[in-house]
Amino acid sequence: MDFKKGPIEGAIIKPAKKYIDERGWLVETFRHDEMDPRYYPVMSYTSLTLPGVVRGPHEHVEQSDLFLFIGPGNFKIYLWDNRKNSPTYWNRQIVFGGQDGGLSVLVPPGVVHAYKNVSDHASVVQNFPNQLFMGKDKKSPIDEIRHEDDPNTVFRVE
Repeated sequence: MDFKKGPIEGAIIKPAKKYIDERGWLVETFRHDEMDPRYYPVMSYTSLTLPGVVRGPHEHVEQSDLFLFIGPGNFKIYLWDNRKNSPTYWNRQIVFGGQDGGLSVLVPPGVVHAYKNVSDHASVVQNFPNQLFMGKDKKSPIDEIRHEDDPNTVFRVE
C-alpha cells in the first residue's frame, strides 16, 4: 500500500515566530489559550541530533508530542497517519523546520513520526509531551511503538 501525500488530521503545524530585538530573540513554545487541554504538556526535554541522524519513526498509543524546531539547525520532519479510523488514514506529510523557518509540530497519538537532521552540524529539538516518560516516578511501560527497529517497516525516511 502506498501513502497518500497530504495533511494529517489532528496534526497541527504552525510557524514558531521569533521575536527579535537588540538583545537577541524569543519564541513562545506553547500557550494554553491556543491549545486543546488534552495536549497540555506535562514535561519537556531538549535533544541534540547529529548531522544526518534520524530519530524515529515511532508512534505513541496515548501520548501526544509537541515538537519545537527553531534551531540551531534544520530538520526534515515526517508524519504518517496510522490511525485506521482517521479521515486521513495512510496520508504522509513532510515538512521542513528549524533555523531557516521555525515550526511547532503537534503530533497526536497514532501518528507515526520521525525527523532527520539535514544540517551539517549538530542541531537541537525541544519536545513538550502530554504524558510523563515512563509515567509517574518512571514506573510504567514506555508508550512507544518503535518502527525504526523493524527492518521491514513501511515508514521509511529518505
